[in-house]
Amino acid sequence: QVQVVESGGGLVQAGGSLRLSCAASRLTVDDYAMGWFRQTPGKEREFVAVVTWNGEITDYANSVKGRFTISRGNAKNTVYLQMNSLKPEDTAVYYCAVDLNLLGSTNERDFDFWGQGTQVTVSS
Repeated sequence: QVQVVESGGGLVQAGGSLRLSCAASRLTVDDYAMGWFRQTPGKEREFVAVVTWNGEITDYANSVKGRFTISRGNAKNTVYLQMNSLKPEDTAVYYCAVDLNLLGSTNERDFDFWGQGTQVTVSS
């Protein structure tokens, strides 16, 4: 069974930084896109960032552009989300997801496998 596991969430003050990590395992293919989404209570899950299978192309939600950076690790099955200049409105559960399409998407319905999520809380 495919596993997608996030780590790195926590509590940080506004203006601070956090780095989320994600590793996927037990996939039957070697190349796939990966992305990050987030959700707050009472709201729909929203797109944050996506990176293509080879790490060469990225896309971001307007709300995080210039502050967050998504990247693939040296191991093909890993992805990171470096979050800088955090704001209280970034508080959410952050989910990592795998899209078997090599280019990825900003639409959560295109993603095939999901992690359990990691909480990020930004205090003012």
